[in-house]
Amino acid sequence: MEIIFKEEDIKQAAKQFVETMGENTVFAFYGKMGAGKTTFIKAVCEELGVADTVTSPTFAIVNEYEAAGGRPIYHFDFYRIKKVSEAYDMGCEEYFYSGHPCFIEWPELIEEVLPEETVNVTIEALSNGERRLVL
Repeated sequence: MEIIFKEEDIKQAAKQFVETMGENTVFAFYGKMGAGKTTFIKAVCEELGVADTVTSPTFAIVNEYEAAGGRPIYHFDFYRIKKVSEAYDMGCEEYFYSGHPCFIEWPELIEEVLPEETVNVTIEALSNGERRLVL
């Protein structure tokens, strides 16, 4: 599936994404720096009912948000990970197998840890200012 959107249409794109999530809970977002991964994840979290401020967990590695109904959502940024053992040390598997939504930025650094059923999502900035999201 492919979703193409302009930044002003991000809420609609996030809604479309949420409608396709199904029973999947672990989503690995691939894309270059500045592609819009954090911005899109923020829109998805808002669509899921998160009232908290959604920010990049670059330094914390993981942020936990509360969605509508009290369900936790986990947002990861593994950009600063130097070794996969750091992901293990922070207990990433407990999050990934929790049954709660996990949105992962820079998953290429921890691919061996990701569950088999992880949904890979590629986001790229197009030259006309639009974004292409491919699931």
